[in-house]
Parts: sequence; structure tokens; C-alpha cells
Amino acid sequence: MSEPASQIFETLRHCDTSRSQLLQQVAEYFRQEQLPMELFEARKMIVRNRLGLPLLTSEDEPTRSEEVERQLELGLLEACRESGEMLIRAGRIFEGWTYLRPTGDNEMIRNLIAEVEITDDNYDEMQRVLLHEGVDVGRGFQAVLDHQGTCNSITLFDQAIAQRSKADRRAAGERLLEHFYNELITLVRDDITARDAAPDEDESLSDMLASRPWVMKDGGYHLDTTHLSSTVRIASTLTDPKQLRKAWELTQYGRQLHHQFQYPGEEPFVDFYPAYAAFYSILLGENVDAGLKLFERKAINVDSQEHGTGAIETYIDLLDRVGRPLQAIEFAIRHVPEDVPSQSIVPLLIEFAGHAAESGDNSGYDLIMDYCAAKQDALGFAVAKHATLAK
Repeated sequence: MSEPASQIFETLRHCDTSRSQLLQQVAEYFRQEQLPMELFEARKMIVRNRLGLPLLTSEDEPTRSEEVERQLELGLLEACRESGEMLIRAGRIFEGWTYLRPTGDNEMIRNLIAEVEITDDNYDEMQRVLLHEGVDVGRGFQAVLDHQGTCNSITLFDQAIAQRSKADRRAAGERLLEHFYNELITLVRDDITARDAAPDEDESLSDMLASRPWVMKDGGYHLDTTHLSSTVRIASTLTDPKQLRKAWELTQYGRQLHHQFQYPGEEPFVDFYPAYAAFYSILLGENVDAGLKLFERKAINVDSQEHGTGAIETYIDLLDRVGRPLQAIEFAIRHVPEDVPSQSIVPLLIEFAGHAAESGDNSGYDLIMDYCAAKQDALGFAVAKHATLAK
């Protein structure tokens, strides 16, 4: 038995203070010895003792009042917080996460884990917590890029992130875009330097290509072209103008590839790079009306039975993102196929109506209520009506 352990037993043996002080001494010992799991159990006993409950849980405990239950839960959450922080600072990332998860304080957890460097030793644990548990998807995805490369990162995105929230997709998408763009522009600059005068440092990718068309002659390329197309596709949820500009520049690079490397996409991006170039131009405020006309035609004419509703979804998303949310709602109501359940699109329409309401126009909710009434969707109607009522 270690010296500190011997001392605590002697201290407890001769303790003649109150029960609460006895338990506080035990907790303080575990705190000083950095024993987080034991500290949690000690703090749990402190809470139970304060509430007049047996120190150890049992099946035949009497029914507790709501107030006692509330105080017990609050005390246990504080215990979880302290032990979880101790575990993470000790490098036991996933164990710490399991203690901190009940607190629901993701910002605190994210800030705490931000202090931990990602290494080869803790990579799996960090990826599990940051990425798969959603604590910091951007940082977790960056770790995958750094440790496993672009190909594995794209595969991971399509398998594990593509169906998650917009925020998660954006967090991963911006990391992929920056990683791929920076790598590509470095290679293009090096290629030009090797064959001609070095480009100016402030030249963008599209600037270099426009002034030196010979760079892409004879079927040349600088990075895996499937990674290029995946990055262009995945970046479509991003909103920062600087990032949208980089995504557009990637489409310009793609358009200069040999035709054998310009793979078709899915509707409305069958003509992949030209279509995505128009898409990003719209979001950048360039050729907006002409670009919207292109995607409107696709939304109306593409057979949804054969190709799905991607063309409609893309068009209404663009309308909303360029500040025309009411048009997006009206178009969706008119053109979404009859066999699509209203429950699957009402959440998106509510989001659009909220954007219109930010400018003082609540008419989007009226459109949704009429649509839901026609579809006999009482829940959707109630959600739209709820948004119009005073709090």
C-alpha cells in the first residue's frame, strides 16, 4: 500500500467529525490523487448523504420526490463534469467524454478537448469523439485528412457525414476544400515555375490557368481528378464567399481537364463542371438570373421518377440562398411530386419561411398551412401556425 493510501486510511479511521466531512475528505483524497472514477463515486455519495438517501443505491429505495430527484440529478451532473474534465486532461479522451456527455454542454467539451493535441497514440479516440460523436466535426475531419489523406476522407464523408446536419457537412466540407485547393494551387504554381517564370504570390488558381492555358494541354492534371470532382460536390453546402470562390475556381480547373477526366454527375449536375460553375456563380452573385433559369429548367424538366428530386431540391435551395425564400416555397409546393409525403418537405419549407420572416414577411407560413391542409397534414399545419403566434 502506498504512503498516501496508508495516510488516508489512518485519517479516516480516526475521523470524529460529521458524516459529510468524512465524505468530503474521501473526495479530496481522490481529487489530489487524480482518481476520476473514484472521485465520481465519492461525490455521488456526498450528494446522496446531503439528500438523506443511503450512500449506496439499492432496489428497495423508497420513492423520491421530484425535488429530491432534481437535486440528485444536478449533483451527479456536477460530479460527471469534474471527473470528465480530469479524465480528458489525463489523456483518457473517450472515458472523459462518457462522463461529460450527460452534461449536454458541448461547447465546454469542445473547448476542453481543443487543448488536447491529436497524436498517433490518441488519434482513434479523438476521431471517435470529435467526428463520430459530433463534438467538433471540423477538427475531427481535419485529423482524418492529416492522418489518412484525401481519398479516405472523401469516403468517410460520403459514408458517415453526408446524411448529417448542414452544420456538420459544412464543417467537414470547408476543411476538405481548403486542404484540396491549397494542395492543388501549390502543385500548379510549382509546375508553372518549372516551365516558365514563377507566378506572382497573389495569383489565384483561376488567374494562373487563364493566363497560361498551356498548363492543362495534352491531358495534364496535377491531382487525382476523382478527388477534384468530389471536393466540388461536397463544397456545395458552404456559405463563405471566399470558399465559394475557391470552389468555383476548382470548376474552372475541371473544365480544362481532358474530356476523359470530366466525369458526369447526377441531375442537375450531369454536365458536371459547367453546371457546378453556374451553381457557384449564382451563390457569388454573378449571372444570377441566367443561372437560376438553367436550374429552373432542370427542376421542371428532369423526370423525378427516373432521377429523383435532386433537381428540384437544388433549385429551391438556390432560391432560398440568394434571398428568394418565398419563391422557393411556391415552387416546391407546385412541383414536388405528389407521392412525396408532406412530412418530408415541410421542415425545409418552414426553414425557408423563417428566412422570409426575418425580413418581416410571414406569408410563407400561410402558404405552408394551405399546402398542409390540402395534404391533410395536421402536424405540419400546426408547426406553421405555431410560428405565426406570439410567444
